Amino acid sequence: MPARLGIGVLGLGSIGITHARALRELGDLAELRAFSGGSRQQAAEAGWPEAVQVAPEAVARRPDIDLVAVCSPSDQHADQALAALEAGRHVVVEKPMALEVGAAERVVEAARARGLSASVISQRRFEPEYATVERLVSDGDLGALRLATTHVHWWRDETYYASAPWRARMAAGGGSLMNQGAHNVDLLLWLCGPVAEVTAQYGTLAHRMDAEDTTVATLRFASGALGLLSTSTATPPGSSATVALHTARGAIELGQGQVLRWDVDGLPAPSEAGSGAASGAADPAAIGHRGHVAQWQNILESLHQGRTPKISAEDGAAVVRLMCAVYEAAESGRAVRPEELA
Repeated sequence: MPARLGIGVLGLGSIGITHARALRELGDLAELRAFSGGSRQQAAEAGWPEAVQVAPEAVARRPDIDLVAVCSPSDQHADQALAALEAGRHVVVEKPMALEVGAAERVVEAARARGLSASVISQRRFEPEYATVERLVSDGDLGALRLATTHVHWWRDETYYASAPWRARMAAGGGSLMNQGAHNVDLLLWLCGPVAEVTAQYGTLAHRMDAEDTTVATLRFASGALGLLSTSTATPPGSSATVALHTARGAIELGQGQVLRWDVDGLPAPSEAGSGAASGAADPAAIGHRGHVAQWQNILESLHQGRTPKISAEDGAAVVRLMCAVYEAAESGRAVRPEELA
């Protein structure tokens, strides 16, 4: 493994720039060498004036690229990840990893078959409050889970959708669940385990567009616990996304960078409370790149040391599977078992 991994970014738009800035802080581990989209000025402003701008299909073919970061619109993620893997490159894919279960599973299988690393961006797992709760759950310190909820009640105005038309199309992954809710779906699965059954409804309540802007779902976890999931970009002024767990020992509610509730007898709240993770409730640019730095550091150090990154392609596929099950349940009006989706 070279001293610094060569990185290629597919799509130097808003999220691609976030990745570029995160990589700049990890310059001893990696170097952004090529990118598509955006401009050389944007690359320079993100800290990479020497990076070369090339066509999307050329990024993974360059001999100086070890890993491709897929930061393009959501409907391109799976195909571009597969192309990079077929070219022998490791991949990091922005959420969601794919829009369909079959496509997500093909990414998983391609990485496995080639012995390459594939990871999906799930940076919120690195927030210290969530990491502490996951450890308590894994150790059994919170007792049996009874009810879990996650709510992403944000606001996006018409300018947001007009600036990137794919965000307004359901088929392109622009709905509030697939686009805004993916990280909280990941947190819910990480903390609570797989979901056995889903019922759901969705609607477009505040915007003139094809994609849904509000989705609600009920969940039955494999453990027997029940859950609620809701996402929206139709709820001004926008609120911090939350995850709440009600267990045999009490109740916990986490926001973004803060502990909102901690009522667990005998267990103190995390000392890391107030980590300062920013909320994208009303402005996606406000989220920043702190979480991306933490995840990229884990990915790069894992590759240098021959380990598997904490977050895998299988994790990304599980999130896609649950989100697709929610959409299927809303469209069919019936209960859906995620494991049965192909």
